Amino acid sequence: MIFLSRIWRGLTLFAGLVGLWWLATLGSIPAFLLPSPTAVVQALHDNGRYLGWHTLITLAEIASGLVIGVLLGAILALCMVFSLRLQRWVMPVVLTSQAIPVFALAPLLVLWFGFGMSAKVTMAVLIIFFPVTSALFDGLRRVSGDYLDLARTMGASRWTLLRHVQLMAALPAFGSGLRMAAAVAPIGAIIGEWVGSAEGLGYVMLNANARMQSDICFAALLILVLMTISLWMIIDALLHRLIYWIPDNH
Repeated sequence: MIFLSRIWRGLTLFAGLVGLWWLATLGSIPAFLLPSPTAVVQALHDNGRYLGWHTLITLAEIASGLVIGVLLGAILALCMVFSLRLQRWVMPVVLTSQAIPVFALAPLLVLWFGFGMSAKVTMAVLIIFFPVTSALFDGLRRVSGDYLDLARTMGASRWTLLRHVQLMAALPAFGSGLRMAAAVAPIGAIIGEWVGSAEGLGYVMLNANARMQSDICFAALLILVLMTISLWMIIDALLHRLIYWIPDNH
């Protein structure tokens, strides 16, 4: 019932935005600046194979970056919880990495890793890494001391304490980090494709913009938005099944 309610709200919001978009195109705005929704649908139909191929490229970059970024972030968060000395040395480096704009790093990553997929995946990893590390580390640190004391009095080892108490208590915070990672993961891949690539939705948008093919540019943007929302919904549904004891108040 909750899932259907979410779908209904999402469809209503989407229909409202499309309606506003359609009304805006009825004015004096030229079509090359703001194409109508019907023109974008026509572009999707006419360039289906072309857009489909580039969508798969971007999807592969996002999925690879998400998997690697989540794994690295989770490993680092666990290491920092186990070692206070490592936390003191590594946390400033992690914070510094987020102080540097990704746009500034993009040309360097393309220079180092080339025009292939690795530069875009690395870009996505850099964006995903921090929210996952921060959320899991914060969740592990904020476990109630009463739970830990109770487990210790029952003879729990360090590994048992981590597996059955700390990780379970930190899962809601980790879930928040995963949702955030799913929402921002496409940013890294698209920035990488803008800086240097001959494939992917970022390349399609850049190429269409240079040729003033705004309908194709909007079609690629629409695919990217739907891809991001779908990714977020899949991860949210998986988290609801995994962390089933957390009440859903939405």
